[in-house]
Amino acid sequence: MNDKRFFVAEEGANRLDVFLSERMEELTRSRLKKLIDGGMVLLNGKTSKAGAEVKAGDEVSVEIPEAVEYAVKPENIPVEIVYEDKDFAVVNKPQGMTVHIGNGNAEGTLVNALLFVLDSLSGIGGVLRPGIVHRIDKDTSGLLVVAKNDKAHVSLARQIAEKTCKRTYLALLEGNVKTDSGRITTDIGRSPSDRLKMAVLESGRGKLAVTDYEVLLRFGGEYTLCKFNLHTGRTHQIRVHAKYLGHSVVGDPLYGIKKQKFPLNGQLLHAYKLSLDHPTTGERMEFSAPLPDYFEQVLKTLSKKHGVDFTL
Repeated sequence: MNDKRFFVAEEGANRLDVFLSERMEELTRSRLKKLIDGGMVLLNGKTSKAGAEVKAGDEVSVEIPEAVEYAVKPENIPVEIVYEDKDFAVVNKPQGMTVHIGNGNAEGTLVNALLFVLDSLSGIGGVLRPGIVHRIDKDTSGLLVVAKNDKAHVSLARQIAEKTCKRTYLALLEGNVKTDSGRITTDIGRSPSDRLKMAVLESGRGKLAVTDYEVLLRFGGEYTLCKFNLHTGRTHQIRVHAKYLGHSVVGDPLYGIKKQKFPLNGQLLHAYKLSLDHPTTGERMEFSAPLPDYFEQVLKTLSKKHGVDFTL
């Protein structure tokens, strides 16, 4: 155990969880809450709730369990590292690869591959999700940032929460999107009719989801290539919002049309660009990943058919 002790010097200092978050910046709010809920935080020698008030003269002690060895085994799986330093790495995840184990996926995940190729990963994500700051769907390709230590993890997670980490996606949509650009703002939650799906729900029934889109190319009213920027990170957000527009992502097995014209193994959705502030230096950094061959080939076929100049 790694024990820490704090004494409250000022009256009306704050809630217990806020008080600790200001003094233990290496831990996320969710991690602190788990420690409090698990009885690992004592206020004047007694367990307490996250919202408990701390006052002058109070003593707060925290027990941080020793790191547990990763339960996931390293696997020699090819994975493209776009960038790496001592704090984080940026990975270009291929279509068909699950990010971390769960729901029956015990091997062959991105985490398995990262444990083999990287020298360290943060532990905040737990033993099943080491280093994972955010996710993309199994059949979505493209860029992910991975934390190599806990301090970097906290910084990167905060950037995502505060929307300073920018994520740009490219997707080919069915049909002709009417407006050149727009913002989709809805609630998204578990579909009441199909628990495998997410859905747009009435306000207050789900979590707020905000997506900006911009049309890049139109293919004779048959398909539309769009750019998407996420302001929130809900499960299947772009895919659900595309369907909400009335133009599902081409190849989407869950939200798309039944009869697909192209032989695809998943949706044509690619995490194209990622920009963030370096966790240590603060330098603004931007990364990009080219479209996968199968995605680019579809666009070339449509460009030739409709006489469209396809360039990105």
